[in-house]
Amino acid sequence: MNRMFAIIEREMRKFFRSPALMVTSMIFPLVQLIILGNAFGGKIRDARVGIVDEDHGPQAVRIIEAFRSVEANVRTFVAVPYSDEVRAREAVRQGRLEGALIIPPQFSRRFYAGENPQLGMVVDNSDQFMSVSLENKMRELVEALNQPPASAKRIPDEVALEVVELYPYVEYMKYLLPGAITLAMFVSVMIGGGMLYIDDKARGVHEGYLVTPITRLEMVLGLNLAGAIKAILAGVTLTILGSLIAGVGQSFLPGRILQWLLVICATALAFNGMMFLLMVRVEDPLVPRAMFGILNTLLYFPSGAIYPVQAFPRWLQWIAYVDPFTYAVHGLKATLLKEATWTAVTMDVAYLTLFGLVSLLIAVSLFKRTL
Repeated sequence: MNRMFAIIEREMRKFFRSPALMVTSMIFPLVQLIILGNAFGGKIRDARVGIVDEDHGPQAVRIIEAFRSVEANVRTFVAVPYSDEVRAREAVRQGRLEGALIIPPQFSRRFYAGENPQLGMVVDNSDQFMSVSLENKMRELVEALNQPPASAKRIPDEVALEVVELYPYVEYMKYLLPGAITLAMFVSVMIGGGMLYIDDKARGVHEGYLVTPITRLEMVLGLNLAGAIKAILAGVTLTILGSLIAGVGQSFLPGRILQWLLVICATALAFNGMMFLLMVRVEDPLVPRAMFGILNTLLYFPSGAIYPVQAFPRWLQWIAYVDPFTYAVHGLKATLLKEATWTAVTMDVAYLTLFGLVSLLIAVSLFKRTL
């Protein structure tokens, strides 16, 4: 155990003696957070929208049929039936749904009585792309239901849509904050972990380790724990600075601090396990530098950090499903931008932890304790 801690101590001394390395790992994500503000193209597909039918009348059936038509053709929605408005609203809050359509009681009666009935819609407006797309499509659907226009009356008998936003307006800078934190941790792991590990091998530092009685497991754990600490420091720093810049005040509530700190720790474990697995058999110092841009594109952009996963083509969605970036971004969004409970980040933390542990176990088996 002391041998493992000695490796950690050496790695951390190197890290703190290189302030340029620490700053470099955080400057680019911070600049991206401040500058990047343009939305990317694409249309929302297969967004999960709950339908709560509390009327069960003929007009409710007509609305559901129109909804199913949109689902079958342009595929903006995927209908998920819910029997209770409270459960549907909670599902939107926890991220299981992107929105919920509420058909209130007596809707059909009020429609035929010419009392101008209203539909309700709950949207997760922490994701502006998703909420705006859902609202626009639902307004188109309601306008189609109101055709042909009713005859002249004092009170129009048209269907109206009332949108309920769960959160205050979320600026794009706030929306980018989870992705910027995740990217800063990845850059820290790549520069302060993967590249330094290969450079140490090329300079013969590991040859000094191999003449000691240190085991493969101790050596791998020591290097990975040191890398995880660096990534955690980068993640915490970007969370604090980014929250102050973007104006996310709820990030500093005690419960929120515990949530995002847990997500950051799990993310650090996953990133270091992945990076060490990729570098465990690499000998050429140029390889990690060549891989940096490819990994950044392959992991960061499909994660949903800058655009919803539902807008991606199917093959890119499959990459997002296994990408640890996706779960890190989702977990940080839930705890920084929403009033989500612990259950909202449980799946993310579990996946990241399992991903990191499996990667480390495979890396230990592949690690060569030879020159």
